[in-house]
Amino acid sequence: MPRHRLRPASGPSRALRVLLGVAAGLAVLLAGCRSPERAAPAPGGGTPAPGSSAPVPEPPRPDWRALTLPTPPGAPGRLLLRDAAACGGRWFVVGAVVDAAGVTRPAAWSSPVSAGSSPVASAAPGGIGFAWSPLRLASRTAYGAENVLTAVGCRGGRLAAVGAKSGGVHGNPRISTWRQLADGSVVEVPAEFEVFGGPDAVNVGRIAGGPAGWVVAGNRGTGAAAWSSADGREFRLVSGVPELASDAAGRTWAADVTAAASGWVLVGSVRAPGRPGGDPAVWVSPDGVDWRRLVLTAGGAAGDLQRVVRAGERLVAVGRRGDALAAWVRDAAVGGEPSGPAAGGGQSGGVGSAPAGPGVAQWRPGGALGPATGGAGQVAGLAAVDGGVVAVVLAAAGASAWFSADGGGWASVPLPVALAAAPDRSVAVAGAGDRLLLLVDGGAEGARLWSARVAGGPG
Repeated sequence: MPRHRLRPASGPSRALRVLLGVAAGLAVLLAGCRSPERAAPAPGGGTPAPGSSAPVPEPPRPDWRALTLPTPPGAPGRLLLRDAAACGGRWFVVGAVVDAAGVTRPAAWSSPVSAGSSPVASAAPGGIGFAWSPLRLASRTAYGAENVLTAVGCRGGRLAAVGAKSGGVHGNPRISTWRQLADGSVVEVPAEFEVFGGPDAVNVGRIAGGPAGWVVAGNRGTGAAAWSSADGREFRLVSGVPELASDAAGRTWAADVTAAASGWVLVGSVRAPGRPGGDPAVWVSPDGVDWRRLVLTAGGAAGDLQRVVRAGERLVAVGRRGDALAAWVRDAAVGGEPSGPAAGGGQSGGVGSAPAGPGVAQWRPGGALGPATGGAGQVAGLAAVDGGVVAVVLAAAGASAWFSADGGGWASVPLPVALAAAPDRSVAVAGAGDRLLLLVDGGAEGARLWSARVAGGPG
């Protein structure tokens, strides 16, 4: 077939065609560089932060290994496991032993974090990389002798714990705290009944250790409360004080506490009149006594904060946001700062509104842990590991675990066993280095303990 050569265009027609070609090329180039308005669906079931295009981390593949705890001296019985912690090169697990008659006695175990480097420890019963030993506990009251240790914190390689045993005419929980001595033993610290109990009591929750001592989170009839101690020998109740207590802004509730770089951070919620779902709330304190409140908002969605953890210089809190569980993130873990809109991008709820100084870190919405389902579930545990944080969630459909490098994108993490929802199930996690400790107590099903390596990527 003969070829026909087109005569080149000339004059204004040719110039116009050149300009149109350049414009089309620029349009294609700009379209390829434009950031998407909505983040892409997250792999592994995770969800990036709202309005963010930050990638969801590669789902870790934990090498789960079952661990065995030795039964403490005394009458044989079934182990009850309730909480775990790690600090100062030590792992801690707390709970109780219950005998055939249903009588409980407190129990705690410890293992060096670096046990895996020792050939003897690596071959010891209890799991490769661990050398568990029961701690010697000394009770000082009749109720303390039957305590179940429900929460544990640690600082400097020593633990402090909260224990309880129901008793008395009304069957109310009788609360004790416990502290570890220099010789490794753990002793009960008796307290006056109304320090933790009494007619104003609601609950005593989680405990955290830090450079300034210890703080316990909980609630009283007046709203959110805290108990502080410099050394674990005696706890001071802080309740009914401005900003911590319920007020005209709403009913306050405290769920968890952690040590920050220069103080303490308490998380929970404030339920304002006419707003049934409540809003996430954060309290900061330099000393565990004077607290300042910040109420967080995210597009009007109701919610709360259920767990908080410090990961390096970052704080990550997780709780309910609308119909899903999601994170809030603070990029500098500092405490004792002013509250109000300038301090965290939220509403002040009618409390202090001192302006934030330069460099004050702000809380910002993080990503959701999976899609909204209408039944968000409960955050059973939150732990920091190398490269990020791990959250364990209990919901009606069962348990799930999630990993995030920074609280933004979350990826699903496989658990060692399927965990169906149950009213008597206890789940807790703790992290140290690239290791995660997971405990599950299913009541009559028994208690189980696992460890895994969880780094920021495939394991």
